[in-house]
Amino acid sequence: MSSLEASLDEQSHGEAQRGEFIAWRYPVELEDDITTRDGATLRLRPIRPDDADALVSFHSRLSWDSIYRRYFSMHPKLSSEEVAHLTQVDYADRLAFVVQDGEHLVAVGRYDRYPSKDEAEVAFVVSDEYQHLGLGLSLLEHLAQAAWARGITTFTAETLATNRDMMAVFHHSGFPVKSGFDDGEISVRFSIEPTAESFARREEYRKGMV
Repeated sequence: MSSLEASLDEQSHGEAQRGEFIAWRYPVELEDDITTRDGATLRLRPIRPDDADALVSFHSRLSWDSIYRRYFSMHPKLSSEEVAHLTQVDYADRLAFVVQDGEHLVAVGRYDRYPSKDEAEVAFVVSDEYQHLGLGLSLLEHLAQAAWARGITTFTAETLATNRDMMAVFHHSGFPVKSGFDDGEISVRFSIEPTAESFARREEYRKGMV
């Protein structure tokens, strides 16, 4: 069996194990070391409630442009309610990953499942100085793998038409992305079922080819 076939077989086995997740249990098995395009090694892990202060600090370092592209408005400060909502997830229907460089958070990605559906909305934001290093694609990859194992089959997203970086991440993922445009915003929808193309794109990323 080739490495590709073995990987897809493993993904299929993971599908059979869907639903065997304990809500609120921190999934240490999802922690990973990732390598950026410039060769740095960063830590990717699920978010924790004790990341509250680090998340506030992360948000404060974002440029106005990055904030606007993420929240569709000027949002200079996260409220205590927002911080609690963003850091307290159940690791099943709501899951978020952070990328950490030393003590600092430099990227955050998350999905939120729609009630009683096998679809979830995905979003991510990367610190300005860490953009264009492949972190968005790595976050999407890890979110898709975790979501698929938890019974989610489709990701959706809303982004501004000017957010070319986010659209580039989606189109480089290897997933069959479909999009629509309305009033300056782009709606994105795609299956996250593992495919030969998504696996190949993941390998290309890990080798620094995309």
